Amino acid sequence: MSGSVELICGVDEAGRGPLAGGVFASCVILDPDHRIDGLADSKKLAANRRSELAVRIQGNALAWSVACASVEEIDRLNILWATMLAMKRAVQMLKSTPTEILVDGNQCPELPYPSRAVVGGDLTVPQISAASILAKVARDTYMTELHEQYPRYGFDRHKGYPTKDHIEALKKHGASPVHRRSFAPVRSVVDQDCPARRETAWCQ
Repeated sequence: MSGSVELICGVDEAGRGPLAGGVFASCVILDPDHRIDGLADSKKLAANRRSELAVRIQGNALAWSVACASVEEIDRLNILWATMLAMKRAVQMLKSTPTEILVDGNQCPELPYPSRAVVGGDLTVPQISAASILAKVARDTYMTELHEQYPRYGFDRHKGYPTKDHIEALKKHGASPVHRRSFAPVRSVVDQDCPARRETAWCQ
């Protein structure tokens, strides 16, 4: 491609708010010759629509990547810096060099390319909307897989977010190895003096 062609890369995350599982980030450089209609903030799309768009994005984008930061990294760094780490990893995985990086939100990770934060970018910047979709689909798939390992928590339904059912399951069964112990609702459960839970070796 010509060096004069602008390669705008959108970056977004999924999974900052849940009590369990890693945080995911995605980068997307769209191809101006392959328009993808229907791009929007992933949270405003039905799950089946997100999946359909994810396939189209992966098949038509000039470049895309998905990366994550683990539960252990979230607990060690805090969720903000773990999110920045996931974003940085996603950018490092790109097979094309972006001209500029647009990050959803009000803060950018440290990157070797010109970057700027765009508040509400998942609603207004197609590249960020596409990244939002890929990150959300990847994380939802990951949480569904975790459900197979830890079915008592209902990760396939709430994807780790602090729903009433999730909180009740957490209180009943204690924290699993994939729960974020730095998050207050999980910490409060782990701190409870409950011998039955300690026998599971899930409370550290």
